[in-house]
Amino acid sequence: FLAVAVVRAQVQQDPSAETTEGTEINITCSHPNIQSYESIYWYRQLRGRGPTFLVSAFQGSSSMTDPPGQVSVAADRRSSTLLLSQPRRRDAAVYYCAVG
Repeated sequence: FLAVAVVRAQVQQDPSAETTEGTEINITCSHPNIQSYESIYWYRQLRGRGPTFLVSAFQGSSSMTDPPGQVSVAADRRSSTLLLSQPRRRDAAVYYCAVG
C-alpha cells in the first residue's frame, strides 16, 4: 500500500478591481502554500471566451506585451502582483493566477 499526499497550493485574489482607461492597475494574488519548485502563472478570460495565458514567473518579475505590463513575485514568493500598465477597455476581463 502506497500513500501519496498531494498538497495543492491555494491561491486567493481580490474579487474585483476597477480602473479607468489608461490608468495602471495592480491585481494581487496570494499563494501562501507555494512550493519551492512551483512557478506562478497568470491568465485572463475575456467575455465569451476561454482563458488565455498571459505570463509566468518563478521569482523577480517578467514582462508581457499584450496587454502591456508585468508580473512581480514577492521575495518570499507567497504573493504576486500583475501590473497592467496601460489598460484599455478591451482589457476588461477576469484575471486568474495559478501555481504549478
